[in-house]
This record gives sequence, structure tokens and C-alpha cells, in this order.
Amino acid sequence: LAQAPRPSPPPTSAAEPPRSRATRQAMSTNEVKLFGRWAYDDVMVADLSLQDYVAVKGHETFLPHTAGRYQKRKFRKALCPIVERLCCSLMMHGRNNGKKLMAVRIVKQAFEIIHLLTDLNPIQVYVDAVQNGGPREDSTRVGSAGVVRRQAVDVSPLRRVNQAIYLLCTGARNSSFRNIKSISECLADEVMNAAKESSNSYAIKKKDEIERV
Repeated sequence: LAQAPRPSPPPTSAAEPPRSRATRQAMSTNEVKLFGRWAYDDVMVADLSLQDYVAVKGHETFLPHTAGRYQKRKFRKALCPIVERLCCSLMMHGRNNGKKLMAVRIVKQAFEIIHLLTDLNPIQVYVDAVQNGGPREDSTRVGSAGVVRRQAVDVSPLRRVNQAIYLLCTGARNSSFRNIKSISECLADEVMNAAKESSNSYAIKKKDEIERV
């Protein structure tokens, strides 16, 4: 039996739309970029003690919204991407609880501002701010009822990261309250000042105050 001839495929237009071609090229590269813009490759954690607790390499995400269950076990939050921890810390004070998409938008705008003002990778600027923002020494209360004295103690690396993120967000929140500047602008200013260890940063001021006591 003679086989019927197969239908020829539809002719492809020589001029492929440029947008789809660019999209295909972008998808073919396996590089993960935060918000599709900021690469993780050149981000360095200079402080050796914080390398295990600042989740950058091996924790690359397109969005700081992984919906991971990082509170289920002790120390698991060290595996949470460091930018996502900033988003989670922004969602504080009752009226902001659970508004993670709002927090992601704020961080995205802040990173755009940081890049415009410094011309650097904003992830690197933020990692530097986390390294500089956490106190390295603190004091704890020692003694039972009655006589209480302060004992100087070293701060663990995870607590340094936790404190730094908390202080960065608190400083941004306080400076944007009843202010014409948006929270994104205030967060960008706070992160940039902390990254260069400027005393204009709330986090650096609090860190020096805690270390001085």
C-alpha cells in the first residue's frame, strides 16, 4: 500500500519576534538572578564567622518568597535566603503582619535605589550592611535574686545576623514614620549607611551603644 504523503509543517517566519528570542535566550541561561536583575555570583561574605549564617551561595532565588518552614527547627532559619529574611523582618507591628508581597515590593524598590546611588550590586551592599550591623559583644545579667551584675559576653554569629537585620528594619521603619520619604527610600539609606559603617545608620549607632555598655 502506498503511504499518503505527510503534511508539510507550517512555514516559519524568518523574522522571529525579538522579544520571544530574548526570552528564550534568558531562559536558556541557568543563572538565577534576584528579581531577574541582580546576580549572586560576585557576592562575597568577607566575615569568616558569618559565612555559614548568611545564606547567599547555594540559596539563590528569583524572588525572596520561598514559603519555606524555617521556624520548625532550631537554627533552620540560617538556611533561609538572606534577602528573604529582610522581607520577613519588615512585616512587623500588627498591621503589617503577613503582608509579604508588600515587603517584597519594598525590598525590590530599595535595591533599585541602592543600585542607582552606588552603582554596585545591591545584594553585596546588603550583605556588607548585615556584617557591619550586628554587635560583636554584649552584656548579660548574672546573679540570682538581689545582687545583679552585668557580665560581658561574646555574641554568636547567628544572633549577630538576626540583630543586624532587626536593627536595619527598625531604623528604616522609624525614619519613614510620619515622614515624606517612603519606606523603600529609608530602607535604601539605612542599608547603604550601614554598609559603609556611617554613624548616620540607626543599626550602627545601636551596635556601638550595645558594645559600649
